[in-house]
Amino acid sequence: MRVFHSTEELVAAQGEKLGTSDWLTITQEQVDQFAEATHDHQWIHVDVERAKAGPFGGPIAHGFLTLSLLPKLNGQTYKLDVGAKMGINYGLNKVRFPSPVAVGSRVRSHTELTDVSEVKGGLQLTIATTIEIEGADKPACVAEMLSRVVL
Repeated sequence: MRVFHSTEELVAAQGEKLGTSDWLTITQEQVDQFAEATHDHQWIHVDVERAKAGPFGGPIAHGFLTLSLLPKLNGQTYKLDVGAKMGINYGLNKVRFPSPVAVGSRVRSHTELTDVSEVKGGLQLTIATTIEIEGADKPACVAEMLSRVVL
């Protein structure tokens, strides 16, 4: 895990690949809980029997479930020890879901710090993340995440 001990070190690391997370298995229970939380009960996610006969051969995770794993997965690749009051998700510049994540698949993230800029009260980080599916040709998600570090 890449640990940043100062804002100067963070700024100097622009363009650096931060690392790769551990593998995480996507379970039907996670998919069902996400469906409950978001009220998205589309059959390709939650109806296991019907999904087996569907276009993906079984249930798949919601794209936004995959996206919601960014903080957990990316949190395994870098840590900020810069004396920040807090960090917040600020938004996303772009997100794509090139490949569905079948329930039972394992995913992990690869992160790169593409930009660090000063904003009022702190720094804004742009983190390019690719969520890989074990054994797949295409990634599950490619996202450019913006985080604010309040100093």
